[in-house]
Amino acid sequence: MGATTTGTDLHAGKLRALRALIASHKRWDLFFASVGVLALMFGILAFVALFFDMAVDGVPRITPDFFASFPSRRAENAGILSAWVGSTLVMLVTALAAVPLGVGAGVYLEEYAPRNWMTDVIEINVTNLAGVPSIVYGLLALGLFVYQFGLGQSILTAGLTLALLILPVVIVATREAIRAIPVAIREGAYALGASKWQTTHDHIIPYSMAGILTGVIIGLARAIGETAPIITIGALTFIAFLPPPPVQATAPFVNFEWLTSPFTVMPIQMFNWTSRPEEAFQANAAAAGLVLVVMTLVMNALAIYIRYRLRRNIKW
Repeated sequence: MGATTTGTDLHAGKLRALRALIASHKRWDLFFASVGVLALMFGILAFVALFFDMAVDGVPRITPDFFASFPSRRAENAGILSAWVGSTLVMLVTALAAVPLGVGAGVYLEEYAPRNWMTDVIEINVTNLAGVPSIVYGLLALGLFVYQFGLGQSILTAGLTLALLILPVVIVATREAIRAIPVAIREGAYALGASKWQTTHDHIIPYSMAGILTGVIIGLARAIGETAPIITIGALTFIAFLPPPPVQATAPFVNFEWLTSPFTVMPIQMFNWTSRPEEAFQANAAAAGLVLVVMTLVMNALAIYIRYRLRRNIKW
């Protein structure tokens, strides 16, 4: 009888200790959840405050004339026509250069590259390059593209410079997205007789496309706001003309002269205005900042839409 009572008390004591341990873990879970919410709210509130302050100063300047006018020494007549056109063309070159190369390199390193010391060295260098300051890429582009290859201070040089800047980000994002694909998908494809290329093309890349697009957009969002490498390669701070249009009405309908044209971009135009003491130029800079944020949000929205369509197609 005594032994039974002792066993019951021991069991009850273990249950109480287990309940206390669970309650302690729940308190820690609540604590870390609260810290996470506070950190999130701090970031969101800081962004909202900065965006609201920029909107208060910049919204009155956002008019059709602001988009259709060239920069001017008079703040009320100044616009961002050459800046937003230059940013669009530079980002076009950046995307065309960085996305295929970065995705292809990521697929090769993850699916095809042999596991040896050379691959390890490449992986370490790619990861480290993602954290290199952007001014270093500007100096590299100045010596390589401007002087060595003779591309000059052009849209092509700027696009290739920013492509080098975001290339490690695209490669790393592609590899991480591919790693998230279950091994069972590869094994199932191989079991049905698919080749390495068929498995990669028909299964691995489509299933990982959402993660790849996320990395691409993060890279492009970083590139569109960069100033240091663009200034290093000699972008103009004041430009009152547009490059030739990429598409023309007469044969051969495609024009590549715009690639060699001088340019400016939105961050440099903002830098030029913020360096002026007049309050009206500060309002112009705030309006340009709003436009830049909207351009970034449009890119994100486009990527989210493409990702949604790809996921829906995979489900069907």
